[in-house]
Amino acid sequence: MSSLRLHATGSVHPDEAWDRYLHPAKWSDWSPQIRGVETDAVRIDPGVTGRVVGPLGLRAPFVVDAVDDAAREWTWSVDIGPGTLVLVHWVRPGPDGGTTTGLRVSGPLLPVVGYVPLAAFALQRLVRP
Repeated sequence: MSSLRLHATGSVHPDEAWDRYLHPAKWSDWSPQIRGVETDAVRIDPGVTGRVVGPLGLRAPFVVDAVDDAAREWTWSVDIGPGTLVLVHWVRPGPDGGTTTGLRVSGPLLPVVGYVPLAAFALQRLVRP
């Protein structure tokens, strides 16, 4: 099991960054590796399930494990076939009214290392207008 952490800071207000996480329909707006989300949930909450649609139509089932609105943190698990990635996201106030967001991704070494460049790019987009 491997674990890596990433951070990004940008000018989007923390409320907006958190809202972008809360609504699965918005994930593909800022996360280019997510082409769509198949879920009945309008908002993430513990126990919400669905599938993220990736490149080439690949679908990966997920479950939201925890959501803490007050702390602006959430955790989800994504089944990637050879294992499961556990992703812990958080949003904090950043400089000048902006946002700093972070991600800890844990799972099998190769998928974690392969996912990091995509996640880093997505986090940069999350915190920018």
